[in-house]
Amino acid sequence: MGYQAQGPVILPQSNLDDRETLVSEHKHKGKTCRQSTAVFNVVNSIIGSGIIDFSLVLLIKGGALSGTDTYQSLVNKTFGFPGYLLLSVLQFLYPFIAMISYNIITGDTLSKVFQRIPGVDPANLFIGRHFIIVLSTAAFTLPLSLYRDIAKLGKISLLSTVLTTLILGIVMARVVSLSPYIPKTEDAWVFAKPNAIQAVGVMSFAFICHHNCFLVYGSLEDPTVAKWSRIIHISTLASVLISILFSTCGYLTFTGYTQGDLFENYCRNDDLVTFGRFCYGVTVILTYPIECFVTREVVANVFFGGNLSLVFHIIVTVVIITIAMLVSLLIDCLGIVLELNGVLCAAPLIFIIPSACYLKLSEEPRTHSDKIMACVMLPVGAVVMVVGFVMAITNPQDCTHGQEMFYCFPDNFSLTNISGSHFQLTTQPSILNTSIFQ
Repeated sequence: MGYQAQGPVILPQSNLDDRETLVSEHKHKGKTCRQSTAVFNVVNSIIGSGIIDFSLVLLIKGGALSGTDTYQSLVNKTFGFPGYLLLSVLQFLYPFIAMISYNIITGDTLSKVFQRIPGVDPANLFIGRHFIIVLSTAAFTLPLSLYRDIAKLGKISLLSTVLTTLILGIVMARVVSLSPYIPKTEDAWVFAKPNAIQAVGVMSFAFICHHNCFLVYGSLEDPTVAKWSRIIHISTLASVLISILFSTCGYLTFTGYTQGDLFENYCRNDDLVTFGRFCYGVTVILTYPIECFVTREVVANVFFGGNLSLVFHIIVTVVIITIAMLVSLLIDCLGIVLELNGVLCAAPLIFIIPSACYLKLSEEPRTHSDKIMACVMLPVGAVVMVVGFVMAITNPQDCTHGQEMFYCFPDNFSLTNISGSHFQLTTQPSILNTSIFQ
């Protein structure tokens, strides 16, 4: 593994400056990366799975205060074995479910890409989502996940970030060319509805990389809290900008019809979007190994004392990836996966645990800005977790997985008398001429 738990380095309780490190020097020999590489690793995790700026800095500060160098050891030292066990479960489940969601996206996205190859039968078994999930796992995600050092993924993360930029350009271009032809839902511009808390769960899924921040931090040359803060600020700025552009452009195009997987909204005969789907599939495949690193480290820390031999490294990796692949073959709706993972795993990892650790460890006065923010984040996380879970179960999102949207058919449909989730369909001459896709 690229980052393995060892004895904690005891640090002073204050003066968190450039001289302070969380990982001893000998752990970095041959396993270090520059700040720019760390930025791409964090951004890659962010865009695949995301970040919250202040919470990440708070987490590393908690590690400095406790003299620990992993998320698990931080919680273990702060709340003992029960806290350690709870965190281990959450820290395993979040990236593991993320791996499942990435498999779903890969199967859904690349199957539509291969269907556009001339002469290929859309019903061909070898371009179906199940075969693609198995093939991508065996040929790409498993070999990449077998790396023991996360620093080696820096160039891969850079490629993933470049491809994400290309995808964003395609989504932005389709706002101009496609949006005028897509009917808008009646309540398209309502800012928030009573079930908005469900969106917070999805955003919690998107805005987290706490489960692997110590891995990235440990891959830095001379890791310090100040250096980590700079990396986080740069990564956050880039990722928030990309996320806002993606969400805004997607919603402006499809309004209330926007699916959990944005590419499910586009028609299959759109060649430009087909290229975007290919880039998206590659990006997801390249993000997958970072999540596998975390799940494997949790298993190593809980069951193997933080160290895996080469044989057990391979066995654990293969078992984790195989189980994730099998589950993803049985589930085909992305929205509910994102919601539940967000409210049950991401919310406590983002809001509750870092705040609770810092509040217990810090000796700063109650009026200190860090303590005030921690006191705000903790109850917010509890509300998101409880209310979000209840609403996800009682008010599940619709899923149109694998189905062409109504506006993609030659004899198109327009919506009339839209009210809530009930609407009537009336046929009209095609309002979405396929020529705009060329």
